[in-house]
Amino acid sequence: MREVRKVKLHELRPAEGARRLPNRKGRGHASGNGKTAGRGHKGQNARSGGGVRPGFEGGQMPLYRRIPKRGFNNKNFAKVYAEINVSALNVFEDGTVVNAELLKEKGLIKEIYDGVAVLGNGELTKKLTVQAARFTKTASQKIEAAGGKKEVV
Repeated sequence: MREVRKVKLHELRPAEGARRLPNRKGRGHASGNGKTAGRGHKGQNARSGGGVRPGFEGGQMPLYRRIPKRGFNNKNFAKVYAEINVSALNVFEDGTVVNAELLKEKGLIKEIYDGVAVLGNGELTKKLTVQAARFTKTASQKIEAAGGKKEVV
């Protein structure tokens, strides 16, 4: 049976011949890329900072403007929730009723949007009553395991 050798991060090397030296432009005639450095003579692309933005078609009406914008997109109507992990709720004292306004006041969320979603990342050690729009399964379990309550608002 073949011996399996562990790879260590500090021993990683690219395969032999896989890496080539970068092409140094504008370093004399002999390099094959001297003088104009492969940019040709004059013109927009020869200038520093020159070139056109993505989607530009030389003044022709670009494809993204030629195609009709039709149909329904659910993104316009999707609900946006301010998310917070249960581990962040440990800053409150036991028995506190935690709601969106209190979270914003404490600086734990920046904006309330369509409500607060409580995620189950981390551990909760305080007994809290949490009021939010959504709870993940693990968040619910952790809140109740700590002796707290969850209320969907």
